[in-house]
Amino acid sequence: MFNFFVKNATSLKAPGYIAIIVVIAALILAIGFISKGREKQRMQTKQLVFSSLAIAMAMVTSMLKLFHLPMGGSVTLFSMFFICLIGYWYGLRIGLMTGLAYGLLQLMIDPYIISFQQMVVDYLLAFGALGLSGIFHNSRHGMIKGYVAGVLGRLLFAFLSGMIFFGLYAKDYGMSAPIYSLAYNGSYIGAEAALTLVVICMPPVTKALAEIKKIAGCSPAPAGKVQNS
Repeated sequence: MFNFFVKNATSLKAPGYIAIIVVIAALILAIGFISKGREKQRMQTKQLVFSSLAIAMAMVTSMLKLFHLPMGGSVTLFSMFFICLIGYWYGLRIGLMTGLAYGLLQLMIDPYIISFQQMVVDYLLAFGALGLSGIFHNSRHGMIKGYVAGVLGRLLFAFLSGMIFFGLYAKDYGMSAPIYSLAYNGSYIGAEAALTLVVICMPPVTKALAEIKKIAGCSPAPAGKVQNS
């Protein structure tokens, strides 16, 4: 069954592309139906528009690579941030679905597949974990904490994938599989995360993101909590 969708390590067959497109469409539609309250219809539209826009921005910036590693992984121009931002704005469920849709798009555009299990971990779980930013949806300084949570989630699954599926390469560098995986995946994920945190902590950027958050129609923080970019 797996071979019905996958041609080789770096490309899919037509049924694979079709299946991914169908799932992405279903996820995006589902995002538009998750909201509560009297302004449900308006929020549905905003969530759908901003989530789709974030995925588009993440895809564009993911193609602007500072460097690319041979077995997958690259430092991009803030692509992870756009997915984490949706989780912070709209919560954990929408964040996870947005991350999953983004992972499926990455699978279409830049696949590196050696097995079904590795594909699930590297593309569905790792990119989906960026939506963990939604844990800090209503938290003070939630954007920063949410981004760190999303990045650590992605790093965890990337580390597991590297250790389990690519650990055989560790001996070529005189390392154990866990050290090799942490060094390999930590290098590009950590570099992009550090660069992104420097930028989003700048006062003008923080102010601009706070204004965008208002336009996005984020729900107010519960009593006793403060939403703050």
